[in-house]
Amino acid sequence: MRFVMLGSVAAASVLTCGCATITRGTNQNFVVESSPSQANVTLSTGQTCITPCTLRMKRKSEFVVTIAKNGYVTQEAHIHGVVKGGGGAALAGNVIFGGLIGAGVDTANGSLMNLKPNPLQVTLVPVGAAAQGSDAPAAATESGATGGR
Repeated sequence: MRFVMLGSVAAASVLTCGCATITRGTNQNFVVESSPSQANVTLSTGQTCITPCTLRMKRKSEFVVTIAKNGYVTQEAHIHGVVKGGGGAALAGNVIFGGLIGAGVDTANGSLMNLKPNPLQVTLVPVGAAAQGSDAPAAATESGATGGR
């Protein structure tokens, strides 16, 4: 009987390894919004869409987003995965309940990370306003997007 209980505990430990992988997954929705909308979005990964749009991306990705629309300055933003919020808590829970194997699995597959910034919100600058310089509106909100290309 003791071996059965011990075996059950061992099996439960193995099954709970990688808790963040189970609860959060290794992918997340990445949202791109622009003002004005209907801008062309191209990721350095090759994916494309038209704003507003949502793409399914790996949490531990690093890529560049290019936002372009006729009559507006093309902008770029750098996106990367960072450990954030629930990811750190999931890692702590893994160490306590799942052991180092679960923590290692979650760290390696990126399930502890979130893409940043997300959502990416970009205000496109008309070509004429960009030439004037000082009167141009801000390029992006919380995005790190840069005007010009």
